[in-house]
Amino acid sequence: MNNVQDLNIKKEILPIFDYSLNLFARKKILELLETPLLDEKRIIERQKIFRGFASNIKVLDNYSYTVLYLNEVHFFLNELKAEDLKNTKYHFFTSNKGEILFNNKIYQLILFFHRLELNYFSRLKLDVFPECYRSEINRIMSFLSYFDLRKYEYLLREKKLRKSHINEIKEKISYLILDNRIEVFWEDLFLFEAYLSINRAILVNKFTFPIFTQTEINLVDFYHPLIKNPVKNSLHTATNVIVLNGPNMSGKSTILKSISLCLYLGNLGFGIPASKGEIPIFANFSIGINRRDDILNGYSHFMLEVINLKNIVERASKGINCFAVLDELFSGTNVEDALEICKTTINGVSNYGSSLFFISTHIQELKNVLSDKVVTYYLDCDLIDDVPTFTYKLKKGWSDIKLGRILFDKAGLNSFFNSEVNNNES
Repeated sequence: MNNVQDLNIKKEILPIFDYSLNLFARKKILELLETPLLDEKRIIERQKIFRGFASNIKVLDNYSYTVLYLNEVHFFLNELKAEDLKNTKYHFFTSNKGEILFNNKIYQLILFFHRLELNYFSRLKLDVFPECYRSEINRIMSFLSYFDLRKYEYLLREKKLRKSHINEIKEKISYLILDNRIEVFWEDLFLFEAYLSINRAILVNKFTFPIFTQTEINLVDFYHPLIKNPVKNSLHTATNVIVLNGPNMSGKSTILKSISLCLYLGNLGFGIPASKGEIPIFANFSIGINRRDDILNGYSHFMLEVINLKNIVERASKGINCFAVLDELFSGTNVEDALEICKTTINGVSNYGSSLFFISTHIQELKNVLSDKVVTYYLDCDLIDDVPTFTYKLKKGWSDIKLGRILFDKAGLNSFFNSEVNNNES
């Protein structure tokens, strides 16, 4: 089971990709965002699907309709039953008013589906989509063409649509209901619109599709897409354990989120917020960035970390490719314990070469006790007249800046406490 709640997918990531016209497509986008693919073939196929949409941008750029019409046609078809259409006592047909209402629903269906077919689906270049998805688009087109929409739209427009034509359409709907094709059509259509929305976000944000490696990571100019005017960073490493250090407020959590987002979106087959990406494929994600206590279960933050780490290690020890982020590892226990178990953990997980671990820490003493397999990075901070200036640039190595002491002193607390001591002595 993936643990990606700290990416805030529904609240933060969904809006990036949501150009949808209705709640049904939006739900599909969220489903796609919450379901990583498990093998390279499926990921590449999804990338090709998005490229197919990009190749049809001239046709689909203005894809739109009145959402009220969609909702009414959707409700109308989903509520109908085949026997209702043959039953003269069905509530639509028990009065002239009911028959007029039913006919209006049919008119709406004709106009809505005709718009989809004429303006969009009949104009698509299908050969640019992978075969696996081309069949789904063909299924949408087959559903629409079954209604003979050009004929009925013409008759409706020319006010020549008669009761006999309405009966023909009733027969068509009845057949589609009995053949279970209506629910499939809506599923296909809303997935199509979800893909269209995601592709639009990829193009608008100039996201790129990564290629896939066994263990190596190469991210060029990556960033978090929610940050206005972000500082872009690059990361190239072949090791499976990366320790991130540096003072508070230097941007460690943002960097961890940015890297996690690139790897997670890449494993969905989405474009990623970077100018170039080479990443591994993972079967499991565990991203812990925001520290929390589980009050309902009675677990402290430290105990939650222990349980979470055990779950990750158990998977990694079975050869499952895991991506794990452990932010401020074991900061919930005393310094002596934290140093010892952080050292054991960091050096220990380096033995699980098929998994990737990003670990952030404030423990300076770890600098000299880590295995050669571990690579360390820090976020740069310049001190100008003892005033910290955060550059948010990722650099290889270890930060020796003790910012806490500097900020403590800048707040005047050293002089305050020293004066208190002097007053008490006098």
